[in-house]
Amino acid sequence: MSRIRILSGLALAPMAVAAVLWLPTPWLAVLVAVLVLAGLWEWTRLTGLSEVLPRLGYVSANALVMAAIAWAAGPNLFALKAAALLGVAWWGLALVWLWRFEFGQADRNRFRMLKLLAGSLAAVPAWAAIVWLHQLPDHGPRWALFAVMLVWAADSGAYFVGVRMGKRKLAPKISPNKSWEGFWGGLAGASLVAVIGVKLLGLGWSDLPALIFLTLIAAMMSVAGDLFESLLKRHSGHKDSGRLIPGHGGMLDRLDSLLAALPVFMVGKQWLGL
Repeated sequence: MSRIRILSGLALAPMAVAAVLWLPTPWLAVLVAVLVLAGLWEWTRLTGLSEVLPRLGYVSANALVMAAIAWAAGPNLFALKAAALLGVAWWGLALVWLWRFEFGQADRNRFRMLKLLAGSLAAVPAWAAIVWLHQLPDHGPRWALFAVMLVWAADSGAYFVGVRMGKRKLAPKISPNKSWEGFWGGLAGASLVAVIGVKLLGLGWSDLPALIFLTLIAAMMSVAGDLFESLLKRHSGHKDSGRLIPGHGGMLDRLDSLLAALPVFMVGKQWLGL
């Protein structure tokens, strides 16, 4: 399974890098929206929603929200910024939900609307954050790629370190395979990306401590995104969100970490003045 996972990642990574670096922001916004909406389609399955028409209605409603945000963004990108801030607020609440992981598990029908709302609050702000990041006048595409790659590095570091050295369970009732050793390995991988990327982002070495701090916060939040999807899968009894990507599961299985990391990274970047 690990070989299939690696081969799939190697096949998809160059296309993702090329899209982030070379697509104009409007086209990237459309591409990311399609991927995010595919993830939300899978999210509906994890909430127990099985009928096709309600699932299509939910995905279509989120597509309309994204279109409205893009239309209303304006020169100062207010709508994108507001959506990203909303995402940061949501993930703060999601951390509480992870702490009380059993919330919403007993009666799936009763909590379905709340979980669907959670999907929108996770997906739309992440889309807004990467669009906001990508259009920055100073190395915007590089910043967007950096945000994606730090999450990839954190995921990869956590996976390989966890497989080889993982002993202490991170969240056994939510995701039994995740370990504290993998968590620290993921943070180390993300930090390495910060060291490599500091000059490519147009920053000086004096900015490295702030960049590493931002990278670590985003990497930790990426774990929260991964765990929250695991919580939904645990509640619904599914192992993966889908079977779209060999060795990785569904689209949501590839996006879950990014959904949490992107708004936190973008808002944190602005707050730190990087």
